[in-house]
Amino acid sequence: MCGIIGYTGTLDAKKVIIDGLKELEYRGYDSAGIALMRKDQPEDPIYIMKEAGPVSVLEESTKGDEVASTCGIGHTRWATHGGVTDQNAHPHTTGRVTLIHNGIIENYRELINSYNLEDSLISETDSEVALRIIDYYYNKYQDPYRAIKKSVGIIRGSYSFCILFSNIPGKIFCIRNVSPLVAGVSEKGSLIASDLTALLPYTRDYFVLPEHTIAVLDPDGITLQDLEGNEVQPEMLHADWDVESVKKGGYPHFMLKEINEQPEAMHNTLKPRLQDGLPDFSEEGIPDSLFQDCREVCIIACGTANYAGMVGKSIMELILRIPVSVHIASEFRYEDPLIDDKTLCIVISQSGETIDTLEGMKIAMKKGAKTISIVNVKGSTIARESDYVLYTHAGPEISVASTKAYTVQLAALYLLACRMAYVRGVYDKEQASAFMNEVLMVVPVITEVLKNIVGMKHVSEKMMKAKDAFYIGRSLDYAFSLEGALKLKEISYVHAEAYPAGELKHGTIALIENGTPVVAIATQEKIYEKTISNVREVKARGAFVTLITKKGKEVGPEVCDIHLEIPDIADQFTVFPVAVMLQLIAYYTADGKGLDVDKPRNLAKSVTVE
Repeated sequence: MCGIIGYTGTLDAKKVIIDGLKELEYRGYDSAGIALMRKDQPEDPIYIMKEAGPVSVLEESTKGDEVASTCGIGHTRWATHGGVTDQNAHPHTTGRVTLIHNGIIENYRELINSYNLEDSLISETDSEVALRIIDYYYNKYQDPYRAIKKSVGIIRGSYSFCILFSNIPGKIFCIRNVSPLVAGVSEKGSLIASDLTALLPYTRDYFVLPEHTIAVLDPDGITLQDLEGNEVQPEMLHADWDVESVKKGGYPHFMLKEINEQPEAMHNTLKPRLQDGLPDFSEEGIPDSLFQDCREVCIIACGTANYAGMVGKSIMELILRIPVSVHIASEFRYEDPLIDDKTLCIVISQSGETIDTLEGMKIAMKKGAKTISIVNVKGSTIARESDYVLYTHAGPEISVASTKAYTVQLAALYLLACRMAYVRGVYDKEQASAFMNEVLMVVPVITEVLKNIVGMKHVSEKMMKAKDAFYIGRSLDYAFSLEGALKLKEISYVHAEAYPAGELKHGTIALIENGTPVVAIATQEKIYEKTISNVREVKARGAFVTLITKKGKEVGPEVCDIHLEIPDIADQFTVFPVAVMLQLIAYYTADGKGLDVDKPRNLAKSVTVE
């Protein structure tokens, strides 16, 4: 979950790396550091500066340091082993080896004991243990390739390493296992990073470094070899994103920008997959037999993607009448799931690098299930290793709290549900076309919600003062409420929980007291009156109730304090405008509290460690 960048070429390495770390900071912002190869000081070739705190602290600390360097590495950390201190910040260095690391070394304690490292370690990190192992074998073999190969042969865990050897000027050695690295070459040199966003100012052509492959960057290009010494030719990819897509574009925060980009992202995800009004996956090579032959659907995901999966489950079961299960990936990995070759497994991950989701997918594939991944990042590990991939077209999502990635994941699930219904004979052509037309009509509905934000701001004024908040709903509305509660707590630090409205009286209503904010969602017609009865229960106990309904519902002050309305659309599609409303409530709550909306404490964008 850390941010990594390496550069060697003709430009000022310090500027390239600091700028890159700013782009990568959403991957981790506990501390940051750089290591530069000095051209003018061969007796002391490695300059290192690292600081606890955000990249801005590092930038300020290095402002007066003029370093003649065109080669270096940089790191922004999300702490896993050891606290947030200068010593635990990367890069780590010993002898002639300097290293940055993303991932977790699982057998670090065993390595400390085997190599008698206890008294020599300076930091509390597993990363320094890896560094010491590489340094040990570099001293033994005097060969960077042999040192790296030997070291990764005894290291267990996930890792992306970028390594400088002080007596090998101008070169960066890199290798990975699970944790991502992407690389590219421009006219100004070679670059490697944990995320494509850091490469975009220099090149849009890149490749994903294959696992267990050593990449060596020098100013003229990048060479790759596997652990047997064979040359490797990477698969080149082209980014559709441009530099402006990773800028704020006049918005105060990336999150608000990305909320407002949802209509375009939805359009870009849906339109290319529609032929004659029907979902069509011929471009993705996804055969209809995949949908015809399955007996059940299994969805694997984490966090926001998992909540998208819960909506997908409700829609698919409603339409297809086959069992659909949703699994938290970190739990699925350690279960013995009841899936087989008649299971269609849908794997959802914005980054395509979520470690628990990736490992869960591998388990499903071992049991014979066919897999479709819903991923936003081209060439990511999950996309490459799944049987089929359905790319969403959200563009880069920089804010840690996911917004547009959620709605396009939903869009992809609705596409899949409709195609499955069509090829299984549940829908005829007219019904399938009508369903997709309803999904497309969501785009202007979201736009309408984004133009009327006064009500959401009003709700946020109450939320800012709250210690606890509750989100309630029934059926699909409950699935929506889970994501709404997550958004609020992850960026505003207000404790928020979502509950099925009918379950309140079985314990949770004891937590309601005078003034407790409750967001009630009641957009499903067949259970509308039941939900309103539950809303009355919390209102009678002093809750401050925000009620979200479709337009045209008459409700008085005895039911709610604030009434928010979405356009009157079919029940199956209300998740889209409701999601935008809940995102805005969370955003304005966090912003009103003066918090760093894009970089909430303790969180990082891409979860690449267990």
